[in-house]
Amino acid sequence: MALKTFRPTSPGLRQLVQVDRSGLYKGAPVKMLTEGLHKTGGRNNNGRITTRHIGGGHKRSYRLIDFRRRKHDVAATVERLEYDPNRTAFIALLKYEDGTQAYILAPQRLAVGDRVVAGEKVDVKPGNAMPLASMPIGTIVHNVELKPGRGGQIARSAGAFVQLVGRDSGWAVLKLSSGETRRVSSACMASVGAVSNPDHSNEVTGKAGRTRWKGTRPTVRSITMNPIDHPNGGRTNGGKHWATPWGKPTKGFKTRKNKATDKYIVRSRAKSK
Repeated sequence: MALKTFRPTSPGLRQLVQVDRSGLYKGAPVKMLTEGLHKTGGRNNNGRITTRHIGGGHKRSYRLIDFRRRKHDVAATVERLEYDPNRTAFIALLKYEDGTQAYILAPQRLAVGDRVVAGEKVDVKPGNAMPLASMPIGTIVHNVELKPGRGGQIARSAGAFVQLVGRDSGWAVLKLSSGETRRVSSACMASVGAVSNPDHSNEVTGKAGRTRWKGTRPTVRSITMNPIDHPNGGRTNGGKHWATPWGKPTKGFKTRKNKATDKYIVRSRAKSK
């Protein structure tokens, strides 16, 4: 979909750039495929803020997305494409031949009326889902499982995709957008194509209030704070390394610390650059 700009009739519209969503369905979602979504304000069950910069925002209902695609060999027709306020990608409403409905992540080039199917041996076309063992080498995929049956966890945001670059003794080798190359089981399911809405990264918010509508509160730079409020406060950067609000060093320090999954990484994103 194309980008949309506006006549500068107000300061908030002067810089605003949005994705043109005129081709999406304009009605409410299917009620049976939604559930309530309560706001936390970034607070845990003790009422303490554990995630900063969260609060306010428009009321939303959560769309139940089928990330597993376990309804095998039952064809479905794309009823409509919808906007989902809970994610950057668009979603597609499927109607299966047995009458059931489900939401999936909409890939690029998927249109209303297309037929999609999940199974062991299906055609390699956008929207179809199959195990990585059944895909040709070089296929662009999204919504990839890390463990069979768990549901897709890799490449789910707008425009995201990974490429199947090889297979070796029961493992599939994937190249991620970050440059990292990693192994996952060949039995893991994946959907063909790249995720929809690739122009999301080109959007310009236009004004601070639009960010508040999305539920994000203001973020203040640490160096502008007082020393009592942040380790980086006091408008000086000498004599101390940059740190998080809780004193952990940052800027240049490694952020990954997961030895349990290091064995699945063939080539790290740091070495690929």
